[in-house]
Amino acid sequence: MDRIAIIDLIDFAEALFSAAGLAHDKAEAVAAYLVEADALGHTTHGLALAPWYLQSIADGVMTKDGAPEVLSDKGPAICWRGRRLPGAWLTSEGVKLASARARQYGTATLVIGDSHHIGALAAYLPIATDQGLMVSIASSSPSGAQVAPFGGTTGVFTPDPVAYGIPTPDEPILIDISASITTVNMAQRLIREGRRYDANWLMEADGTPTSDPHAVTRGGTLLPTGGRDHGQKGYGMALSVEAVTQGLAGYGRADSPKGTNAAVTISVYDPAAFGGRDAFLKQTGWLTDACRASTRLPGGAPVRLPGQAALARKREALAEGVKLYPGILASLLTEAKKYGVTPPKTIRA
Repeated sequence: MDRIAIIDLIDFAEALFSAAGLAHDKAEAVAAYLVEADALGHTTHGLALAPWYLQSIADGVMTKDGAPEVLSDKGPAICWRGRRLPGAWLTSEGVKLASARARQYGTATLVIGDSHHIGALAAYLPIATDQGLMVSIASSSPSGAQVAPFGGTTGVFTPDPVAYGIPTPDEPILIDISASITTVNMAQRLIREGRRYDANWLMEADGTPTSDPHAVTRGGTLLPTGGRDHGQKGYGMALSVEAVTQGLAGYGRADSPKGTNAAVTISVYDPAAFGGRDAFLKQTGWLTDACRASTRLPGGAPVRLPGQAALARKREALAEGVKLYPGILASLLTEAKKYGVTPPKTIRA
C-alpha cells in the first residue's frame, strides 16, 4: 500500500475538490474527513469515494456552495434542509453546532435532510469527544434500497449506519455499525477485485443466500445484521434509523428523491448536565477496564474496545503517512491529471 504524509494528502485532495468547483470551506471539509476515514482504516469510505464525488460535482448532483436551509431552530432541536451540499461539510458543521448547543442546553439534536453522501460516520465523532461530549450520528439514504426487511427479498433500506463517540478516562470509544452485514461500497470493491465474501452476507433476488457480491447488480440485496438467522435485529435497527433521520427531517423515501442523497441525525450530550462529567468518566472507565480484563478466547487476542485499532492506525498515519488501499492512489492521479492538480509531494511505498 502507498503511504502519503497526512497533511500532503489533505492538501492534495482539497486542491482536487477546489479545482472541480467546490467552495473553499466545502473542499477543505470533504478532503479532511475523507482522509480522516483512510487514516482510521475505513478505506471504502475515504478517498476511494473521491472520483465519485468529483463526478457528482461535474454532474451537478453535489451543490458546490451555499448554506443549508434552516427549517426550524428551537435551541436544542434544529432541522436543516441540506440542499444536496457536501455531506462532509454539513455533518462536520452539524456536529460543531450540536456540540455548542449541548454545552448550552445539556443536549442537542440536529437533523439534516437532503444532504449529499457523508462518508464514514466515525470520522466526525472526535469533533465532540475531544470536548468531553458524547455523540451519536445516524444516516440513511432515501434514494437507495439495497437491504430487504427481514423475511422479504425486495430492497427497502440502505445499510443505515449509526456511530457513537463515548469519552472515557483514556481514548474515546468509537462505534460505527450498520443495519446490514456489509455495505454496497465493499461489494463494489470485491467485484472490481474479482473476490467473494467469506460468508453468505447477501441474497439473490429469489432469496438465496450468497457470498457473490455481484448479487447487488442483479436485483439481490445485502442481508440485514443478524443474517438469515437473526436478521430481525438489523431490520429493527434500519427502521429506527430511517425514522430518526428521514422521519425527523420530514424528507425521505415518501418524497421519491432522485440522485445521491442522505438524511443525517446528530445528537450530542454534555455529561456535566446530567450525572456529572467525573461520574460519567467513572462509569465509562470501569466499563472499558472490565472489557479489556475479560478472559480472552483460547488462542485469541486480547479484547479491544471499538475504535481502539482505528485510533492506533491514525497515530501510525500521523507518524508514517496514510496507508492508501491499492488502486486508490492511481485513481486520484488520474483525477489530478484531469484537473491539472499537482500530485502529493511525499509518496512512499
